[in-house]
Amino acid sequence: MTENKKIDKRSFEFSMRIIRVWRHVNAITKIIRILAKQLLRSGTSIGTNVA
Repeated sequence: MTENKKIDKRSFEFSMRIIRVWRHVNAITKIIRILAKQLLRSGTSIGTNVA
């Protein structure tokens, strides 16, 4: 596996973990929801930066 594919795969897996955390945390309180939304945006932007 080439280095670029490894990075793509790892960034995708990281984004999926962030989305699972966001789904879990989003249901708790409004303040935590705000923080969870920021975590979702910053955690999933890694894939865009890699591409």
